[in-house]
Amino acid sequence: MQIHFSDVSVESGTSRLTISNWAISRGQSWGVFSTEGDIGSALGCLLCGELTIESGKLELSDGRIAQVSLVEQQRLLEEEIAKDDTNFLDKIDKGTTVYFLINEQSSDTQLTEQLLRDLDLEHLRESGFRVLSTGETRRVMLARALATEPDLIVLDNPFTGLDVAHRRALARYLALRQQTTQMLITFNREEDIPEWIERIALFNHGALENTMNKDEWESHPVVSQIKAQSQQQSEEMIALIQRHQHSTHFANPVFEIKDGRVEYTEKTIFTGLNWRINNGQHWQVKGPNGCGKSTLLGLIFGDHPQCYSNDIQIFGNQRGSGESIWEIKKHIGMVSSALHLQYRVSCSALEVILSGFYDSIGLYQQPTKKEIQLAQEWLAILHMSEYAKTSFRELEYGQQRLLLIARAIVKQPALLILDEPYQGLDYLGRRLVKNTLELIARENLSQLLYVSHYQQDKLASIGNELEFVFDESLGCYQAKLTTTN
Repeated sequence: MQIHFSDVSVESGTSRLTISNWAISRGQSWGVFSTEGDIGSALGCLLCGELTIESGKLELSDGRIAQVSLVEQQRLLEEEIAKDDTNFLDKIDKGTTVYFLINEQSSDTQLTEQLLRDLDLEHLRESGFRVLSTGETRRVMLARALATEPDLIVLDNPFTGLDVAHRRALARYLALRQQTTQMLITFNREEDIPEWIERIALFNHGALENTMNKDEWESHPVVSQIKAQSQQQSEEMIALIQRHQHSTHFANPVFEIKDGRVEYTEKTIFTGLNWRINNGQHWQVKGPNGCGKSTLLGLIFGDHPQCYSNDIQIFGNQRGSGESIWEIKKHIGMVSSALHLQYRVSCSALEVILSGFYDSIGLYQQPTKKEIQLAQEWLAILHMSEYAKTSFRELEYGQQRLLLIARAIVKQPALLILDEPYQGLDYLGRRLVKNTLELIARENLSQLLYVSHYQQDKLASIGNELEFVFDESLGCYQAKLTTTN
């Protein structure tokens, strides 16, 4: 397809996308890098006709356009939740099957089968969309987009949420696919740029700043500038935490699970898990998509139904012995894709942070003046003060994720659980959060439980690892523990 943007200006959520002059020739694929802002979703919605151009001109030749983004993924998940028929069934509604979701986009059985094979989804064909892991969901979204046989596809950070093996497989697949399908791929990690991409469009605060070839990009100063800015913001954030620092001490273990097991009617996820977290220990949880990482964190947080069928101690309490779940949660901060999905209430950005003091989704209590002041300070550090009264649902996905991270940290929990915290963040946001978490771990301001699929996200201050490894003889995952303290 041929595309030409000429003085285009369009509003997307709380931000503005502006492109003075950008010509994309037929067959050209581009990488799109954004220092700040949700460019991928805005660009995809613009090209798909979901946004109205306020000024300027967008010229498109004939052809089909598809997009894959976290916003689209969130939208489909919400549709699936709205269709939940659990109350009318004798079992839990796990959502529309993977096969149906892909096939409904094409009605071509052969193409559906090919996409299931190409994207490693065959074993999930009858699985419900709502029970998939983040990485599995991402692959389904890509398959749905490709099922429409697009001439151009906009991929917004396509490697986000994928484990190492699936990132490599997807990179190989896209390298082959780009020979027949034109692509615009947004990325916020330098390592995610496909080798075959030769042209880069650089956006800054929603505006196209420059277009360049691969060699010019690799010597561009923007990355070093952002690193310096994110370091300064991280230090401001830590200073804020330390000004309001308080400590809560618990006897060992902070958490312990004995012979842990999670199983469903059709399969066992993991078994034989013996894991103990002592005071002062930070842990990273690793493993492929679908191995049970998020499930394990749900057992700790108390949101997974099987947390009461396992032998679990947390903060000195035996789970299921009559302890209040809210008494436990007040010592835990949580960030996850599941929480992000659940946060669908109508409240302001300021109220999202304030809800962290009460462990609620939405704000239903009157906060104190001190809590309001602290939440306002967090908004200022995140450069989001102007959105204090803006509805959470009107914000960009990345802005929402930053607010949920602030919500988790604001009460300075004893245990901070971070399940793929960088998902949806732009380059600056990711650097900011990673630097802050490193400082929190180093200063022992909270104990971290941390999940990320990227080796580059490893925090130097976390030396303990729990890694799920598939056991062929058992047909499920087992945990491998590595401790340094």
